[in-house]
Amino acid sequence: MKKAFTLIELIFVIVIVGIITGIMLRDSKSTKLSEAATQLISHIRYTQHLAMVDDKFDINDNTWFKERWQLMFIKDADRTQGKIAYTIFSDKFSLTGTAHDGKPNTKNNEMAMDPLNNLKFLSGGTQSLYTSDSKANIKMNIGLSYDINSYTLSGGCNNARISFDNLGRPIANSLVTYTSAYKTSTNALPRLIASRCIITLNSLNEGSVQIAIEPETGYAHILP
Repeated sequence: MKKAFTLIELIFVIVIVGIITGIMLRDSKSTKLSEAATQLISHIRYTQHLAMVDDKFDINDNTWFKERWQLMFIKDADRTQGKIAYTIFSDKFSLTGTAHDGKPNTKNNEMAMDPLNNLKFLSGGTQSLYTSDSKANIKMNIGLSYDINSYTLSGGCNNARISFDNLGRPIANSLVTYTSAYKTSTNALPRLIASRCIITLNSLNEGSVQIAIEPETGYAHILP
């Protein structure tokens, strides 16, 4: 004859399950800081994807490498309301003769379009686009949307931006300063990132989180 669970045993099991569930929910609870980091990683990967599918090589243009896809941060008192925002763009050479300036420009259609909403740019605000503009993506203003008050780029990257070549490899420094695809001279530092790039997002209320972009592969992930 099979023994049935007593009421006390059932209550005990329910309590244990409840405790475990509560711990799991607490540990997996989303915060603004983690949401910002997850979103940024997604956009870093999308920038890498654009760089790989949209190879900018042009045998007739000796500055083609300056048009590689990149993600750039900005903080501007007016355009981003004094908050940190970022933009995905390709710095084109204008048909009107405007040279590469290293800045996203709406007139040249340099900014990537939001694949989830083709009426918006993948920009939270930049030199030529205010955060308040209907074409801006306010989620990409991580200062306004996620309370990120500061950021740093360290390790293999700097200059508030990260770009990729057609193989998806991360590149250091501002492309507008390049005189060749990867080096400016024989003795210049390698343009491909040689060490892990670290992007640190800081929040006054939630601390900080670090995002790593690995050299060669460009793999982006949150550091533990």
